[in-house]
Amino acid sequence: MMMLRSLSRPLERCLGANNCLEDQSQVLASPFATYVGVYDGHGGPEASRFVNKHLFPFLHKFATEQGGLSADVIKKAFNATEEEPQIASVGSCCLVGAISNDVLYVANLGDSRAVLGRKASGDKENTVVAERLSTDHNVGVEEVRKEVEELHPDDSHIVVYTRGVWRIKGIIQVSRSIGDVYLKKPEFYRDPIFQQFGNPVPLKRPVITAEPSILIRKLKPQDQFLIFASDGLWEQLSDEAAVNIVFKNPRAGIAKRLVRAALQEVAKKREMRYSDIKKIEKGIRRHFHDDITVIVIYLDKHRGSSRNKRTKQNAMGCTMAPVDIYSFNADGGDEDLLQTIT
Repeated sequence: MMMLRSLSRPLERCLGANNCLEDQSQVLASPFATYVGVYDGHGGPEASRFVNKHLFPFLHKFATEQGGLSADVIKKAFNATEEEPQIASVGSCCLVGAISNDVLYVANLGDSRAVLGRKASGDKENTVVAERLSTDHNVGVEEVRKEVEELHPDDSHIVVYTRGVWRIKGIIQVSRSIGDVYLKKPEFYRDPIFQQFGNPVPLKRPVITAEPSILIRKLKPQDQFLIFASDGLWEQLSDEAAVNIVFKNPRAGIAKRLVRAALQEVAKKREMRYSDIKKIEKGIRRHFHDDITVIVIYLDKHRGSSRNKRTKQNAMGCTMAPVDIYSFNADGGDEDLLQTIT
């Protein structure tokens, strides 16, 4: 049986009731691709942990059956992960990247985001341009809000502005996720077991989906690096600010540097010092910022990797990208997930 080499370590640091880190992340090399995943859970860590355990094996299974990676393989893996647990009252955003034979695949549900940093052309060769590769499925985005409203013309309260943000049925901001079955299957409203443990919502039809947006892009010589991160980063940093930080700083510890920059923005908005943000006790800090998970992958060892014998490879002949991962728990502090791999 072919073994996969996983570079992930599950984020299972719990700091008391309701204070578990809900983000999960992983990087994995298989014979078909290098995979990257960021899973931002909501309602609890169960859904993101489930995705972290099952999505990549499904990707490998279907890629093996079909002889390689494709959009169809990715959709099948997402669907299989969605159907497997029937997670009722919690869910997870799901952002996946895969690089295979100089082709980049990005698939996502929810509002985690992938951004490419590429060198500018012409006279601006010493600058970097940010290119967003994913779609934010969040009803705070006007286009997404209109999309949801058009799908439910008979429900004037399908999207409600409450607690300072737009939410579907006044509950959830994202329009696509893994889990959250109570918002996808109307029959859950009538299930007496779920009524005992959940907060059933009367539905005529599903109000969110698990259909991923998928982008396929050929890697180019000017493509330098990829940033995959949960929305906790992007709430504080623009795409352009993030890629400039990566472009102008050393590779070692770059993901942690991005998290620190985001926290500095939090402090600035609150007219506080960065050191004061770090001192806020667990359980209260979440009111200031969300969990933040960041993966940075440099692309210089991917371009032409299938043809370049000098490229560093693992025991299976799978190209390993230079990668840095860092996660910060809004309720407990920071946690290094991996050392930089070069």
